[in-house]
Amino acid sequence: MTDTLRAACVQITGKPRVEDNIALIDPMIREAAAKGADLVCLPEICNLVQKNREEQQKQVRTEAEDPALAAFRALAKELGIWIHAGSLAIRPEEGDRLANRGFLIAPDGTIRAKYDKIHMFDVDLENAESYRESFSYRPGEQAVLADTPWGGYGMGVCYDVRFPALFRDLAGAGAKVLTMPACFTQPTGKAHWHVLLRARAIENGCFVIAAAQCGEHEDGRKTYGHSLIIDPWGEVLADGGPDEGIILADLDMARVDEVRGMVPSLKNGRDYAPPVPLDLAQAGE
Repeated sequence: MTDTLRAACVQITGKPRVEDNIALIDPMIREAAAKGADLVCLPEICNLVQKNREEQQKQVRTEAEDPALAAFRALAKELGIWIHAGSLAIRPEEGDRLANRGFLIAPDGTIRAKYDKIHMFDVDLENAESYRESFSYRPGEQAVLADTPWGGYGMGVCYDVRFPALFRDLAGAGAKVLTMPACFTQPTGKAHWHVLLRARAIENGCFVIAAAQCGEHEDGRKTYGHSLIIDPWGEVLADGGPDEGIILADLDMARVDEVRGMVPSLKNGRDYAPPVPLDLAQAGE
């Protein structure tokens, strides 16, 4: 296993046309690679930020046809780096709803792992913003842990961050890095983004890498930005702030074992019987 990892996050204000996002991201990946990045992580739906379902359907392609995936695979091979396309809007071979799918691409351009976002963002916010991700996307059903030169690489996407059991399972299966590409809204980002990601790092003794969308998009949404790289003790190693750009950090993978030795919560966990729901308990009185 490789002892150190120079990781980068690309932070963008994604556009509603695939070709424009490719043109935006390409030079940023090249810049990160020129600065020595071994791994470059991209945000959620980095191929297409489009709330209009009709327009979205016109552009979305299958894996084999998606130009963004092809471009990122070619870049990984050309530059000799790992690229995590945080997620792409992909048309599955079957069904009407799309997949919100992340791809981990190796330096030879092959797809080493892919993950369909499990938890759908179906919420109504206080400022009248409403999101129904499940209208357009079908949820994934499988947690994904990839094998990399730096150890286990656990894949999540955005809203997954609010479901800690997923990341506990990934850490228990061998993850040393947890990833959370996102398109987080500004209200929820200001309130919860940093604390949720730091919590996932601390409770699992893992590095967390979270590349994010930022700013005001052409489709009307506003995203929080602040791509983060966090160490297993919860220390923020790099923060992308509110604007487009890249961040980098050097990860000492020995830090994972060091922190887990200090607070061995993964080893100390115990199985237990769940509580009886209050409505059932009261019904039995």
